[in-house]
Amino acid sequence: MELKVLLVEDDPSVSRAVAQAFRLEQIPLDVCTSVEEAVPRISDPEIGAIVSDVRLPGQDGFAMLAAVRQHDVELPIVLVTGFADVALVVQAIREGAYDFIEKPFSADRLIEVVRRALEKRHLVLENRRLRDALRQEEGSLLLGHSAAIERARRRVAALADVDVDVLINGETGTGKEVVARALHDSSQRKGPFVAINCGAIPETVFDSEVFGHEAGSFTGAQKRRIGKIEHAHQGTLFLDEIEAMPLAMQVKFLRVLQEREVERLGSNEPVPVTFRVVAATKESLRKLSDEGKFRSDLYYRLNVVTIDLPALRDRKEDIPLLLQHFTRIASARFGLDQPVWTPGQLRKWMEAEWRGNVRELRNFADRLVLDIAEDAEEAIDAIEETEPTAGGASLPAQVDAFERQLIEAALRQNQGVVSKTAEALQLSRRTLYDKLRKHRIESAKE
Repeated sequence: MELKVLLVEDDPSVSRAVAQAFRLEQIPLDVCTSVEEAVPRISDPEIGAIVSDVRLPGQDGFAMLAAVRQHDVELPIVLVTGFADVALVVQAIREGAYDFIEKPFSADRLIEVVRRALEKRHLVLENRRLRDALRQEEGSLLLGHSAAIERARRRVAALADVDVDVLINGETGTGKEVVARALHDSSQRKGPFVAINCGAIPETVFDSEVFGHEAGSFTGAQKRRIGKIEHAHQGTLFLDEIEAMPLAMQVKFLRVLQEREVERLGSNEPVPVTFRVVAATKESLRKLSDEGKFRSDLYYRLNVVTIDLPALRDRKEDIPLLLQHFTRIASARFGLDQPVWTPGQLRKWMEAEWRGNVRELRNFADRLVLDIAEDAEEAIDAIEETEPTAGGASLPAQVDAFERQLIEAALRQNQGVVSKTAEALQLSRRTLYDKLRKHRIESAKE
């Protein structure tokens, strides 16, 4: 959607000059001559910024500012006046004006300010769209009528505003981070949602990234860094793949959980922190604990309140509803018709393993809408039909061969594009590049 500017100006000569300058810059413009005429226009979703003279017949520019703020505090308004007055400028900014321009002004000055205001509005609208999409995704990942998903849904609702740490158990693609965000958004916490993927941070920098450091605490530490834990103050700290947290860091983190204070690297001063921990794991922490691969004291500290997210194979009766939902979203996003399928196709999809769970099903729905479902089905068939044999090659060799087949199949589905392939395989681009080099696969492209 192309955003336009609403000019509120009663001087015809000024309006003409502004209109000419905007026309040359290809900035859409609507003009009103009074606040009374302009106020009904501010609800137009295409209005991205407002430029209003302060002195107008009837209500003045500050009345326009008040009306805009009441309608949408994030809609930028620029006030213009021919009377230089520092107190007026201070009042305008204090009351929420985006900027203030004094007459006579140059066209370049006005265009510069307006372009910045429109860029800000674009960002605001995009953030709102993403938040709406997130809420939609939150609902979709917990959509269904199966007993397993209903249990999870009730658990999320019951724990949302309870001040207790939570452990989420679930396979890859079941929606662990989305549930963590839902818990945060439904709570009364004023701080941020801070996510840490414990498997993605190298152990050498884990201490600095998570706990923070003081200037001079190690070579290259030129200034103080606030760690992720401290940044999550009054909010939610989400620890994804907590099973991958280095054992040495688990000791330090256990102390943070118990004391609710953190010490930056290079400091002896504890910093109090208030936050809720939501940890997520795709493996059994109890089993890892028994094997000595995860600290038992940290496991018991986390395993007080849990949410178990079911695998898609354990809620296959939800697949038709989820497919309808995801294809409807994809159809709207791509501007294409929603696809139809036969009962036979649906039976086949319900019998598939969906190792990527709901995330894989959502990607499959995108392909259905884009009319590349055959590629998607071939990928499912390739994964399900490829079974390593017991004889011949060693187990590592068979695993490597299987991994290569999966990567090559994913590359074919995504036209060789690494970023899309990495997303489909739920890998980081760096990890995928490493695997491409390992298997000497050269058909990939940026």
